[in-house]
Amino acid sequence: MPEGIDPNGAGTTPRPRADAAAAALFTLPNAITLARLCAVPAAIWLMLQHRLDIAFWVFVGAGVSDAADGWLARARNARSALGAVLDPMADKALLVSVYVTLAAIGVLPDWLAILVVFRDLLIVGGVLVLAVIGAPPPIRPLLVSKVNTAAQIGLAALALLVGGYALELGGLVAAMVWIVAATTLASGAAYVVSTIRRGEAGSR
Repeated sequence: MPEGIDPNGAGTTPRPRADAAAAALFTLPNAITLARLCAVPAAIWLMLQHRLDIAFWVFVGAGVSDAADGWLARARNARSALGAVLDPMADKALLVSVYVTLAAIGVLPDWLAILVVFRDLLIVGGVLVLAVIGAPPPIRPLLVSKVNTAAQIGLAALALLVGGYALELGGLVAAMVWIVAATTLASGAAYVVSTIRRGEAGSR
């Protein structure tokens, strides 16, 4: 007998588990996050076409959507495991893509893009190592990581704005480059120390 059919002919029986699973997947916050993820290739294409002005507004829109889906998830109690994975993935995909592409077209230094990408790979590698030894780290970003993320977002938006609208703010961009470099190094070092400490604790 097909699942969900009432044997007495009264119609379909409720399928609470299937409905709950579908509700957890197809939420408004998750839809917004998916839209932000889909904005990544659009932003890359715009930057490669040197339309940094439009790419700037795509980047700003992504930031607004990030705040919106987080607020909706809390206000409507629509948090989900999928959203917990998709949200940081969409944010990181956009940010890394912006840095790599801006470096490729000569707007940002290539060494800075390499540093940003290497820091993220270092963190992912540390998480995998801790998971293997049975000491998974808590999903709680360090303060220095929050500062670094804010600096990275600020520089990406500033570089797009200056490049897209030909503003005379080169000195500010240069200063932000060094701030991002310093906080990226500090954040990476902090995660390495944290990983080593948790690894030692987990191996005892």
